[in-house]
Amino acid sequence: MRFDDKRVIVTGAGGGFGAAIARGFAAKGAKVMVTDIDVAAAQAVADELDGALAFGLDVTSEDAHKELADVVVEAWGGIDIVACNAGLPHRGGYMVNLTTEQFDFMWTINVRPIFFASKYFVPHMAAGGAIVSTASIGGRRPRKGLTPYNASKAAVITLTKGLAVELAPDIRVNCVAPVSSPTGFDMSAMGIEKLSENREKMVVDGIPMGRRATPEDVANSVMFLASEEASFLTGVCLDVDGGRSIG
Repeated sequence: MRFDDKRVIVTGAGGGFGAAIARGFAAKGAKVMVTDIDVAAAQAVADELDGALAFGLDVTSEDAHKELADVVVEAWGGIDIVACNAGLPHRGGYMVNLTTEQFDFMWTINVRPIFFASKYFVPHMAAGGAIVSTASIGGRRPRKGLTPYNASKAAVITLTKGLAVELAPDIRVNCVAPVSSPTGFDMSAMGIEKLSENREKMVVDGIPMGRRATPEDVANSVMFLASEEASFLTGVCLDVDGGRSIG
């Protein structure tokens, strides 16, 4: 796969999956706009990459998406690929114990940014463009205590399919559904810095491939779906889960 001179926006790219996605595209020739609410983290990743730019993006802000689109178009003349990766986990808790604000926040942070991306980025994308969002295997195989998060990621999958129909044949829209990964994102979901040995074993035992996903697993899957090699794929949710959804 090559992405020579492709203009790529990656959200939530200050670390974890997003940073790996940004690095992967850049390594294959793309010009990458590294965005994150933590602008210093975004800049640190961009500084590693040839020709990359950084932008402090609050994905809950409609105005910020409009501004980002303007910045990218001014710098590069358009947009070819968007990786909607930014999001936050739910730290757990049964639905009956949650506040309305906690429930709504999952949709504000995990779902609405895809609407903003389609509204403000798509008008600047030429035929052959691609959008790839990060869902979660929890959107397919939910577990108790994470219902708002899992529901928001199921919505990402459905949004992907709806947008794929609306934007075909010019722009392809797909998503990935990763399993648990040893990143700060997953640790934040549980409010801990590291899994205990027993907890790690329990998680891994539920994955037929015998390990959790790495950021590179997710990045490679995102890049495949955005590539010419996947030019006939749209509306696809690719499970990057080591077989957990069938195990």
